[in-house]
Amino acid sequence: MADPLLVVRDLRTHFFTRTGVVKAVDGASFSVNRGEVLGIVGESGSGKSIAGFSIMGLVDPPGRVVDGAMTFDGIDLRALPDEEMRGLRGRRIAMVFQDPMMTLNPVLRIDTQMIEALTAHIRIGKADARARCRDALGMVGIPAPEERLSAYPHQFSGGMRQRVAIAIALLHEPDLIIADEPTTALDVTIQAQILYEVQNLVHTRDMAMLWITHDLSVVAGLADRIAVMYAGRVVETGPTEEIVERPLHPYTQGLIGSVPSRSKRGSKLRQIPGMAPSPLNLPEGCAFRPRCAYATERCGQSPADRELLPGRWGRCHHPLHLAAAGRPELAKP
Repeated sequence: MADPLLVVRDLRTHFFTRTGVVKAVDGASFSVNRGEVLGIVGESGSGKSIAGFSIMGLVDPPGRVVDGAMTFDGIDLRALPDEEMRGLRGRRIAMVFQDPMMTLNPVLRIDTQMIEALTAHIRIGKADARARCRDALGMVGIPAPEERLSAYPHQFSGGMRQRVAIAIALLHEPDLIIADEPTTALDVTIQAQILYEVQNLVHTRDMAMLWITHDLSVVAGLADRIAVMYAGRVVETGPTEEIVERPLHPYTQGLIGSVPSRSKRGSKLRQIPGMAPSPLNLPEGCAFRPRCAYATERCGQSPADRELLPGRWGRCHHPLHLAAAGRPELAKP
C-alpha cells in the first residue's frame, strides 16, 4: 500500500493569551491517502478547524504550532520556509472555508478572482485562464458557467457562492483539499448535491480530502474513514461504516446516539451529559472522563493512542465492544 499523502503526528497548536495557554490542538494524530476522504468530526471547540489551519500554515498570533510533525508528500511542513509554503498553499494544498465570503471579494467579479488565483502560481494566457475557470465552475455544477464568470458574488445564492469557492480550490487540481464545514449553512438539497460532486471529484482525480464537520450524519455518507476529535485530540479513527456501526470510544457512541434516526422514530435522543471542557483548563487524564459513564480511577491517567482492532485506533482505557470482538484483555478496567 502506498504511503499516506498527509501524515499528522502529535500536533499541538496553542494560543498564548493573558488568561493562560489555550490548548486548541493537544496531540492530534491522523493521516489521509490519495483518493480518500477523511472526515474529522467533533463538537465546537474540539480543535478540528485549528488542525486544518495548522496544516495550511494559517494560524495567526497569539497562536502557534508548538510541537508535532506534519508531513505532506514527504515534505516537512513545519520546516518549510514561508515563501515555499505560499507556493504550496493553493496549488497543491487548497482549503474551502465555512463562509464562502472569506474566499470571495464582494467587489470583484468572479472571473477576476479566479484568474488571480491561477496566475498567482502559474504563467498562463488570459484566454486559457478564463477557459480553465469556466471549466472549474462547470465541474461543480454551476449552470451557464461562461456567463456566471462575469457576475459578482452578491448575484449568487449561498449555495452557488460555496460552489465557486470549491471551484477556486480545484483550479490547480491540488493533491489535498481541506474543507472546513463548507456545507453547514446550505439547505439539505444543495448540500447533498455538493457532497456527491465532491466525493466524485476526489475519487476520479485521485485527490485526498479532509472534511471537517460537527455533523456525523454528513460524513457517514461521504467519508471513507472518520477521525473523531475531542478536546484537541483524536480519540478514535477507523473506517466509516465500522465506526458508525460499532463505535469503540464512549464519546463516539454519544455522538452517534444524538443523531436523529428513522429507526428510532418517536424515541428520545440520547444526550451526552455535561459540557465539553475549556481548552484553557483541560482535566487531568482522559478529557472525556467527567462526562463518561464508563470512567474509573484509571481514567485519571491519559490513555495512549493504540490499535484496538485492525485499522481501528483509539484513546480509551475501556473501549466498547472489544469483548465481543475477541479482545477482552483490551477492555478490562
